[in-house]
Amino acid sequence: MSDNLVLIFGSLEHSRKEIKSLFRFPADRTPVAFILALSCLDFLLYFLVHSTIFLFCYWLIMAFPKMLICAWSHHHQHTGTFRNKSLDRILEFFYALHTGVTTHLWRLHHVLGHHLNYLDQNKDESRWKRDSGESMGEVEYSFIVALTAYYRGYKVGGRYQKVRRVFIKYTLITFSILFLLTWFNPVGALFLFILPMLTSLLLTAWTTYDHHSELDTDDVFSASRNNVGKIYNLLTGNLGLHTAHHYKQGVHWSKLPELHEKIKSKIPPELISGTEPESA
Repeated sequence: MSDNLVLIFGSLEHSRKEIKSLFRFPADRTPVAFILALSCLDFLLYFLVHSTIFLFCYWLIMAFPKMLICAWSHHHQHTGTFRNKSLDRILEFFYALHTGVTTHLWRLHHVLGHHLNYLDQNKDESRWKRDSGESMGEVEYSFIVALTAYYRGYKVGGRYQKVRRVFIKYTLITFSILFLLTWFNPVGALFLFILPMLTSLLLTAWTTYDHHSELDTDDVFSASRNNVGKIYNLLTGNLGLHTAHHYKQGVHWSKLPELHEKIKSKIPPELISGTEPESA
């Protein structure tokens, strides 16, 4: 009996180490586990629950949590989660069902677009100025950025053909699976996947309005607002440390507090809100 327990615990420890080795950064394990658990819950409800009222209420309740997932999808587009690209593609499928953002959309629109152009409102893929030079309001900005996300991402792909081919391939795969899910269970697909994808994309655009709006400058340290509150950054993976994120966009989200500490003296105090987190 004792020998069997040793073998069981030895096997579990070996499996734990193998799972840990799949991730490029240990900090990604917990958020990914929560997000995949939520995906499992969504599919469980899809197959087992047929009450329209229940699914409608679930969609409303989960709108905020799924909006938060957009932050983690964003981090993944900057720095891949897994060492294995196939695992990244699988994770991106589940991210897409939560956020409306398919494989490499944010890599094109955000990483290779916005991050290179956010200081130039004539080019920025998430621009907060109209063509006339006037500033947009939050609602106008949110709808324009959300509705043009796929077009602008595809357009950026003209300069990055390899990335765009991956984007097109997996977008077609994602929406083909979504079509099948809708054909099999229209009501479940509507409230568990289609509406969350639409609302998350719109809410994501809305939350980014405050990052750069009205900050018309060429100085990277004066071009972003920062929220250093602990809860906000816990839920979004330090996305509130936005100047640091733009200063070195390749830095993993878990390393942003350290980078923020190094550069915060260069950031105008009025662009930092919340309570300073403890140094990493």
